[in-house]
Amino acid sequence: MNVTRVGLDLTKDVFQVHGVDRHDRVVVRRRLKRSQVAEFFSQLEPCVVGMEACAGAHYWAGELGMLGHTVRMMAPQFVKPYVKSQKNDANDAEAICEAAGRANMRFVKPKNQEQRQRQAVHRVRSQLVKSRTALANELRAVAAEFGLVAPQRIDQLRRAVPIWLEEANGLDEPVRRLMRGMYEDLQRLDARVGELDAEIKRIANSDPMAKLLQTIPGIGPVTASALSAAVGDGSQFKRGRDLSAVLGLVPRQHSSGGKDRLLGITKAGDPY
Repeated sequence: MNVTRVGLDLTKDVFQVHGVDRHDRVVVRRRLKRSQVAEFFSQLEPCVVGMEACAGAHYWAGELGMLGHTVRMMAPQFVKPYVKSQKNDANDAEAICEAAGRANMRFVKPKNQEQRQRQAVHRVRSQLVKSRTALANELRAVAAEFGLVAPQRIDQLRRAVPIWLEEANGLDEPVRRLMRGMYEDLQRLDARVGELDAEIKRIANSDPMAKLLQTIPGIGPVTASALSAAVGDGSQFKRGRDLSAVLGLVPRQHSSGGKDRLLGITKAGDPY
């Protein structure tokens, strides 16, 4: 099969493939089950494989890269303009194949397994912190219904709850049991966040790039390890401004007629 470029639409179980030859003629268009993907690409000569940068993309980039293929990942918003007619898996795969062949397309550098592991730690920690904040707010709301109010900051709440549970403040036993259970849940979340904080600190102290980043005033282990996991050694950027764009630290533009008009920082990059 004379395939030079393939568009691969990633899903959970069923994958869509759209392949063209060097004249951009369609030579393959088919659906694959997850178990068939590796076998299918192992039978192809090394070619360019395009895919959207979504969940599972970095894993498949590594797998297909080991088979000798050149993987080009793109942000979904850059692929969308190439979708023809209605949205379906076949049209998405064709659009990915078309976008992967554009010389001026912006491609995402695949992350290695170590980077993905480090990012997973940060994502789990971030979700636990959100859950802890939601639980603390709910605990405050329950306490406020009975006239108990703690100062701002979660450490103030941690000190206040044990006092509320011990004082003779008119709380019935069912309410005490409810608040005691919520407080225990809060302590468990604190312990899990603490474990991940220790893991992140260990990662930051063992990674040369993260150690270098920590020499910058204001950057600690969390920020350093997150940045190192997200961008690696930074070799994919031609200049510092390209990294700023990935992070969203660029002004929004509304320029016309040769007049440049720069607005506020967009924060449209990686929010974490």
